[in-house]
Amino acid sequence: MEPMDIVGKSKEDASLPKATMTKIIKEMLPPDVRVARDAQDLLIECCVEFINLISSESNEVCAKEEKRTIAPEHVLKALEVLGFGEYIEEVCAAYEQHKLETMQDSLKSGKWSNGAEMTEEEALAEQQRMFAEARARMNGGTIAPKQPDADQS
Repeated sequence: MEPMDIVGKSKEDASLPKATMTKIIKEMLPPDVRVARDAQDLLIECCVEFINLISSESNEVCAKEEKRTIAPEHVLKALEVLGFGEYIEEVCAAYEQHKLETMQDSLKSGKWSNGAEMTEEEALAEQQRMFAEARARMNGGTIAPKQPDADQS
């Protein structure tokens, strides 16, 4: 019998798409650096274990609050409890980016009425600003201050 690391799933069921993970690994490294296949597999396994760890702790935080659904604040608390507090700002930025992308997808599919809070152009500009901030944080650089809108002068 296989070990059950995740409730109801065997270890082989808990994985990440290799092609996507390989692409991410290659994007994070200089173009002249190559990664052996077994090193890629090890990195992917580490990512799966990290997700399992954060998920488990998030579930515990959620249960302590007597909630049934893990919310973003539970994940942030789990990161803090597990000693990954330094990543919280970047995770928040990624979450905001995800919300913008989701909103843009909804706008494109016509799910939102004309009363949306942001136009598609404003959402795209905000998304690009957040991308730049995340890149700057990843590269250890400084973040440029938010530029005021031209029409708000």
